[in-house]
Amino acid sequence: MSQLFSPLKLSSPRGGLTLSNRIVIAPMCQYSADNGAATDWHLAHWTNLLNSGAALFTIEATAVTAQGRITPKCLGLWDERTEQALGDTLKRARRLAPAMPVCIQLAHAGRKASSAVPWEGGQLLSVEQGGWPTVGPSALEQLPNEAPPAALTVDQMADIRDAFVAAAQRADRLGIDAIELHAAHGYLMHQFLSPIANQRTDNYGGSFDNRVRFPLEVFTAMRQVFDGVLGVRVSASDWIEGGWDVDQTSEFARQLKALGCDFIHVSSGGVSPAQKIAIGPAYQVPFARQIKQTSDLTTMAVGLITEPQQAEDILQAGDADLIALARAFLYKPRWGWEAAAALGGQVSASPQYWRCLPREAQSVFSDTRIGSR
Repeated sequence: MSQLFSPLKLSSPRGGLTLSNRIVIAPMCQYSADNGAATDWHLAHWTNLLNSGAALFTIEATAVTAQGRITPKCLGLWDERTEQALGDTLKRARRLAPAMPVCIQLAHAGRKASSAVPWEGGQLLSVEQGGWPTVGPSALEQLPNEAPPAALTVDQMADIRDAFVAAAQRADRLGIDAIELHAAHGYLMHQFLSPIANQRTDNYGGSFDNRVRFPLEVFTAMRQVFDGVLGVRVSASDWIEGGWDVDQTSEFARQLKALGCDFIHVSSGGVSPAQKIAIGPAYQVPFARQIKQTSDLTTMAVGLITEPQQAEDILQAGDADLIALARAFLYKPRWGWEAAAALGGQVSASPQYWRCLPREAQSVFSDTRIGSR
């Protein structure tokens, strides 16, 4: 039996969530929100991916405050208006696709906030350009030519922690099945973890224990109000000498597990333009392997995993428990169907699509009661 198409239960205080296979759609920013509110673009995008054959769909990085958006067009969940828009859009998308658990990634961009959308350069926006002042653990800019963020006070950090809690409660009210705390890719939680971005001299900077303190406090506060599946996405390496690395990530993962973390999603990079990433197929899998072995957390591998057999081999080797794909699903929205055909698995699909399969792949859909006339 294919490992990729075997079920997996994600445990949680609520009782857990059983996934039909090991394929996860990773969060992908769409930069298409209306002042934080989901739009018709999200309806089309989510409906499409809910018909992908994956077992879990993760909504893109969703800001817990307006200041925490990466761009002015990023999705948010910080007030009643953004909650209603996200909830209404998700409800409509779910009506148009097979049942699939949904996860949401909650995030704060920190010093990488107030940026232009990627197709307009992605650079820091001034207030005159529609941007806003940014914050971070220390007054250290992301790029040499950018204005530095304001260093957060402890009171401001408490406000951000409370914003994550409120967003988790909103997600729970909307019937979202799982939450992923974004602590990767150079955004605020990762900024606290990394000595590259965090040069504080108080209890939240300096030593490893101090640098992990705020992300652990945020996670703990979210765990107290959300008893569903709760995980964390990490950058396992800054890819810079003297930066955050996989050994520190492994210890961070062990501490997260002790606090009730249900899964860890292992990515890398993003905290500095000086990073030197050794990119190649499945280049982040060794990080996932080490973190899985040392923490015993349910581990998700991601990064240039594009072929079904490649995903299968990672699972067969025990390097990860789940396989996440992002851009592969933008290029091939039915990647899960193709993987099922290649590996002998089955997926669910809307009945309007049941007649689309080639004859040799008729067994891919778990239900294909098709009449003809």
